[in-house]
Amino acid sequence: MDKHNLTVLNEFILTGITDLTELQAPLFGLFLIIYMISVVGNMGIIILTKMDSKLQTPMYFFLRHLAVIDLGYSTAVGPKMLVNFVVNENTISYYFCAMQLAFFIMFITSEFFILSAMSYDRYVAICNPLLYTVIMSQRACWVLVSITYLYSTFVSLLVTIKIFNLSFCGYSVIRHFYCDGLPLVSLLCSNTLEIKLIILALAAFDLMSSLLTVLVSYILIIVAILRMNSAEGRRKTFSTCGSHLTVVVMFYGTLIFMYVQPKSSHSFDTNKVASIFYTLVVPMLNPLIYSLRNKDVKYALHRTLGQLCNLFSQRLLYYMIHKLCHGL
Repeated sequence: MDKHNLTVLNEFILTGITDLTELQAPLFGLFLIIYMISVVGNMGIIILTKMDSKLQTPMYFFLRHLAVIDLGYSTAVGPKMLVNFVVNENTISYYFCAMQLAFFIMFITSEFFILSAMSYDRYVAICNPLLYTVIMSQRACWVLVSITYLYSTFVSLLVTIKIFNLSFCGYSVIRHFYCDGLPLVSLLCSNTLEIKLIILALAAFDLMSSLLTVLVSYILIIVAILRMNSAEGRRKTFSTCGSHLTVVVMFYGTLIFMYVQPKSSHSFDTNKVASIFYTLVVPMLNPLIYSLRNKDVKYALHRTLGQLCNLFSQRLLYYMIHKLCHGL
């Protein structure tokens, strides 16, 4: 098939989560609630860690970027999925599909390395506390985040351009609820060996390198904790890692379940369930986990809400006095 045939395909059809009509409305309501909680929660984390003076540390710097990334890839997928619940034809334009794939890959790749950077931060804080401010300086934090975003953008553009420069067959049904790499590759008429190898190599590198960093960091953290004499000290030290460890287990656990399961049990339906979890549920749970398990975030939230209440009370009092004076 010639390259000019690419212009014939103007849109794709997404099969969505389910084709059962009776489930469309309940699922729309459920995922709307999940997405709204995700948006509010992650925006709250971003605002809190930016405004509160006591949250200006490397740990919360990375947490803010984790919230940005979670908000990014849930928004790349969520709104379009919700729209497809209420329209008759679940279509997505050719160029919007390419954009969705690019943003999704960029944000999901960033999550790997932000989580590993957060693990390294916890390792330095626990194992090298005297050198923590030197090693995890503001410049070092920005370098880690910048490398993460630059690399994830490179991966995103490489995979998206490679896929959309190949020829698609006339069959344009994507067996998913968003434009993902492998379902799109299955629609290609061109030789897909190269793009499959690229996706496999990048996915393996991203998963293994980031997971290795997390595992090594936590092994060293556990060794350092076990060497502590005080049981209370061990408990308090490990509690500082609790929120991050919970997030890591959820994120990597879902991806490992999705990609490492035997081929005999592998199906698009299984992929959809796993994809729902890490594209919508995990971004919703992350800010909740950090809010409920982290005392600093809870105190910052209470302080911010208190300041907002005071400001509102002052404005309301001013308004009432102003109205009273004008009335007299």
